[in-house]
Amino acid sequence: MKSLYPLKFRPIFKERIWGGNKLSALLNKNCNIAHCGESWELSGVQDDISVVSDGFLKGNNLEELIEVYMGELVGEKIYDKFGTEFPLLIKYIDANDRLSIQVHPDDELSKERHGAFGKTEMWYVVKADEGAELISGFNRTIDRDSYLIALQNGKLENLLQFDPAKAGDVFFIPAGRVHGIGKGIVVAEIQQTSDVTYRIFDFNRVDDKGQSRELHTELALDAINFNHHKEGHAAYQPKLNEPVELVKCNYFTTNLLQLTSDTERDFSKLDTFVIYLCFEGSYTLQWESGSINVQKGETLLVPASIENFTLNPADGAETELLEVYIE
Repeated sequence: MKSLYPLKFRPIFKERIWGGNKLSALLNKNCNIAHCGESWELSGVQDDISVVSDGFLKGNNLEELIEVYMGELVGEKIYDKFGTEFPLLIKYIDANDRLSIQVHPDDELSKERHGAFGKTEMWYVVKADEGAELISGFNRTIDRDSYLIALQNGKLENLLQFDPAKAGDVFFIPAGRVHGIGKGIVVAEIQQTSDVTYRIFDFNRVDDKGQSRELHTELALDAINFNHHKEGHAAYQPKLNEPVELVKCNYFTTNLLQLTSDTERDFSKLDTFVIYLCFEGSYTLQWESGSINVQKGETLLVPASIENFTLNPADGAETELLEVYIE
């Protein structure tokens, strides 16, 4: 059997009522659909499983690869826990208009109701218009009754924590935290593999047929954490040519890499796949038996079997990457 190599996948584009056209301009995505709201870069979600775009494995989907390569692709511990289901969903989101206010259930509730994993996630802001905002939780601790009263009276926004957003900001959204992405923002989103979302308010919006989207008021009640969390931003200090931790949780670790020179990475002690999202510049990933060029907007999955490699940024420009793996 031929050895695994770093894999690129075909993006899966999603039309959304709030989508725009920035993914093409910013990240070289050929969406070719109106209101392109999301580009799913790497997905194990059923009916939306990513397909390899290059090399001898071109045309195979992610689930098929895990069936064949198992721990060699994702890591032995990860394969033992998740089997052929890839544990993370990686996407870019273009919010040309504000998204609904929503919440995701945790593992326990989601498994009980949907037979699926919960949804803890994070956002890295790639671009934000002046004055753009993100919603992360409540602006004070409330209870179930006060929440329902505000919701019924159209006053929910008065209870929400609005945070200004600019490029480079990081927001960690654990399952149970009410949240929303405001107008004029492009984010990279890293999350558990789950498409379970409870929509609690959609700003009375209707589609081109005059239909409003379904709300999940009752389902959301048992999922919501009504506590106040003072700071939505995850703080970090940028550094050149070394990983800077943005978020570390039970489900994923995400680092920022700002590269101007060759940088070696060693994952021999972690037994995990590694994902790279390139949102600025370009680079070459070089490993023992080969190399691969990666352009702005492309996402790369490095198999667990490739434990040591070097990231070589293109000459003359800084390259910015998100690095994602499971510890």
